[in-house]
Amino acid sequence: MEKKLGLFSVVSTGVGLIVATTCLMSLCQGAASIGGMFIVSIVLACALNMITAASLAELNALMPNLTGGLAQYTLAGLGPFVTLVSMVGGYIVCNALMAPSEGAMFGLAIKELTGVGIPASVISVALTAILIVINLFGVDMFAKIQNVVAFLLIGSLLLLGVIGAVGAGTGAEVSQSFALTDNVMDGVNMAAAAFWLFIGVEFIIPIAKYVDNPRRNIPLGMFLSLGIICVIQIVMVLGLYHYTGWSALAASDTPHILYGISLLGNVGKAWIGLVTVLAAISTQNSVINSITKICYGMAKMNMLPSLFQKTNRRGAPYIGILIYGTVILLIEATGLASASSLSFMILVASVFWMVSYIISHINLLVLRRRLPKAPRTFKLPFGPVIPLIGIAGMVYMVVNISTDPAQRAAILTIDAVIFVILAIYAALWSKFKLRMPLFQPLSLEKVMAMEHPAYFQLRQEAARKQREQREKERQVQSHSV
Repeated sequence: MEKKLGLFSVVSTGVGLIVATTCLMSLCQGAASIGGMFIVSIVLACALNMITAASLAELNALMPNLTGGLAQYTLAGLGPFVTLVSMVGGYIVCNALMAPSEGAMFGLAIKELTGVGIPASVISVALTAILIVINLFGVDMFAKIQNVVAFLLIGSLLLLGVIGAVGAGTGAEVSQSFALTDNVMDGVNMAAAAFWLFIGVEFIIPIAKYVDNPRRNIPLGMFLSLGIICVIQIVMVLGLYHYTGWSALAASDTPHILYGISLLGNVGKAWIGLVTVLAAISTQNSVINSITKICYGMAKMNMLPSLFQKTNRRGAPYIGILIYGTVILLIEATGLASASSLSFMILVASVFWMVSYIISHINLLVLRRRLPKAPRTFKLPFGPVIPLIGIAGMVYMVVNISTDPAQRAAILTIDAVIFVILAIYAALWSKFKLRMPLFQPLSLEKVMAMEHPAYFQLRQEAARKQREQREKERQVQSHSV
C-alpha cells in the first residue's frame, strides 16, 4: 500500500479533531470559573490524555494497521460485549451528536460575520455536504484539506493567545486577580472540564495504515498533537486574564467571541470568527473521515452491518460516509444542535469517552498478561504503573465530572440510562448476530485476520454452507417423519 501521510498530516488529524469550537467554549468557561488556576486543570488533563495516547500507541504497536482501532483492541482484550458498548456509545453516538453542534456554530459564525439573511442551519448543512463530498475522494483529499485548515487554525489560536498574553492588543486591559482561588485542588477538580480540550487524539489510529513510518509517526504524532494543544490553551488563558473579566466571560454565551472583541475590536471579532469557522471545518472533516473508518473496521468484525465495508474506487468507505454524514445533516437541518445546552452535553459525552479510555488501559494490561512475549515496537516502561495511573485519573474525573452536585447527578443519570440501552443492544447483537459469549475475547491472530477483505467473504461463504447443511438436515428429518 502506498504511504501517503507524513508526520505533519498525522499531527493535523490529531489537532483537527481536538481543536473544536466546543473546546474554545470549554476553555473560556473553565477559566471563568477559577481564573488562571485553570492552567493546573489543563496540564493535568493533558497528562492523563498523554498516558492514554501512550497505551493506545502500545496497542497499535501490538496490532498494527487496524482500521477499527480501539474496537479491535477491545475485542481481543475483553470480548464483544464491552467492545460494542464502548465503541457505539463512546464514539459513534457521541460524535453523531457533537459534530452537528460544530456545524451549528459554523453557521452562526458565518451569519454573524457576513450578516447574510440565510438561516444558520442552511449554512451548517452546506458545510457538512461539502465535507461529505471531499471525504468521498479518499484519504489523500482529506489530508490536503486537513493540513491547510489545521495550519491556519493552530497559527491563529497561537497568535491570538500570544497577543493577549503579552498585552499587545488594541483593547483595554482589565485589572483582576489572576486566579479566583488559592486552592490547587480546585484546579485538580476542574480537570474533568479541561478533559474535553484534549479529547480525540486516538482518531489518528484508524489512518495508521496510510502513514509513512507508523512505528515512529503514530505515537509521536499523538504526543505532539496533545503537547501543541496544551501550550496553546495555556497561552489563551493568559490572554483571557489580560483582556476579559472573569465575570464577563462567565456571563457570555459566546465567550471566545467576547475575547476576540476585547482583544482587537472588530478585527478580533472577525479573526476569532475565522477560528470558529476553521475549527468547525477541521472537526467535522476529522469526524466524518475517522468515524466512518472505525465503522468500516467494526463491520469487518461483524459488529456493524456489512454495508459499512463498501468502498469506492478511491478506497473511501462511501456507504459509511453517506450514512453518517446524513445523520449529521438531519440533526443540523432540524435545529436539534444548538449552543444553549452545549456545556452540559459536553460533560455527558466526556463520561463516555473517559470510560472508553479506561477500557483502553485495561486492554493493555490484559494483553500484556496474556501475550507477554509478543513483539511490540513501542512499549510503556514501569510495568503496569502508568496504565493504572491513567485508570485512576479517569475514574477520578468521572466521579468529579461537575463541581455542581445537582448537575453531576443529572450527567451520571443520563449516562447510566444510555449505558443500559447500549448494554441491551450489545447483549442481543452478541447472542443473535455474533453468536459469541459476551465476554469471550478473540485471539489476536483472528482479530488481525479480520482486517483482510477475504475474511468477510470466507465467513459469509461458511455461514451460507451452514445454513444449507441445516436445511438439508431439516428436510431429511421431515422426510423420515
